[in-house]
Amino acid sequence: MTETGKDLLNIRRAGVADAPAVLGLFDEVIEWFMVIGNPQQWGTEAWSSIPRRIIQVTDACALPGAWVAQDEQGRVRAFLALGEAMPYVPAATGPELYVRVLIASRDARVRGIGRRLMMFADEQARAAGVEDLRVDCYGGGSGELVRFYESCGYTRLSTFNVDGWPGQVLGRRL
Repeated sequence: MTETGKDLLNIRRAGVADAPAVLGLFDEVIEWFMVIGNPQQWGTEAWSSIPRRIIQVTDACALPGAWVAQDEQGRVRAFLALGEAMPYVPAATGPELYVRVLIASRDARVRGIGRRLMMFADEQARAAGVEDLRVDCYGGGSGELVRFYESCGYTRLSTFNVDGWPGQVLGRRL
């Protein structure tokens, strides 16, 4: 358990049953993106209404390295999926743990949970005997997301583009 803000959060393994709550996190963040003028990152439509996104999130929740952070009321406030690198990024040069998905509620009461889950990823890598972690993220907009990962100890490795979506790969050695 970790204390973040005013809520006590519990990190536990995720499962397919968590997919609706995780989709709700995506919907919440997409609404926030619209408010701050960042529709380019994930679009403007709620992911819970897009069949391919529902499948993607459900599949991510089923991964062996999928985790959720819950508040005291049992509400899912963040999601982390760890595993192999995404197919659109350069292959790893050695053993690594890849942060496939990280999403967290914008609720101020759980501020900092994304950073806590990135530290949890470090813990999972150490437990697996792996020293290298990578993550990719949206590389456009204001660059705030890239700076977030840099503040977690990651450095920029390479950029990529998927159908006009600019991405940034970052890495960290423990």
